[in-house]
Amino acid sequence: MSFFRPLRPLFLHHCAPLIAAAALSMAIVSPAQATEETRRSEENSFLERYTNKAQDLILKGLEMVGVSYRRGGTDPDAGLDCSGFVQLVFRDAIGMVLPRTSREMSEVGARVDHQELKPGDLVFFNTMRRAFSHVGIYLGEGRFMHSPRPGGEVRVEDMGSSYWVKRYNGARRVVER
Repeated sequence: MSFFRPLRPLFLHHCAPLIAAAALSMAIVSPAQATEETRRSEENSFLERYTNKAQDLILKGLEMVGVSYRRGGTDPDAGLDCSGFVQLVFRDAIGMVLPRTSREMSEVGARVDHQELKPGDLVFFNTMRRAFSHVGIYLGEGRFMHSPRPGGEVRVEDMGSSYWVKRYNGARRVVER
């Protein structure tokens, strides 16, 4: 060990400029590279905002799984109907106030094709012989959460089941992406 001690200062003395030059050359960024880095950063923050809002909606909705259905219900302690559930989730998760009824909700935001659904989109169904009589929140992978009917509880279901396929009315995107 003592043999290398005299060499260490000599090594550092000769290599330090090379190490410093290498570090500086990596730190130099052209204006085009800086612009590209800024664009990527902005894209990431946009994606993070989208992801965070959708995640917040989904997490808040999943907290409500098991809450009983109550016609006209807007309070999780007393029970929620489908639109009361959606309204509560959007308000509590992201501070967005939606209309009270599923029919009114079906007029908010932008129409979305079935193939373009993203988590957080509203999905509508005809469950009472009238269009847009039921609403839920799309989760991804063909699943949605909703408060189904008297005697039921907030739950997650597969939109691919024949019952929901026959009754599907469309979807709306109300969260900015």
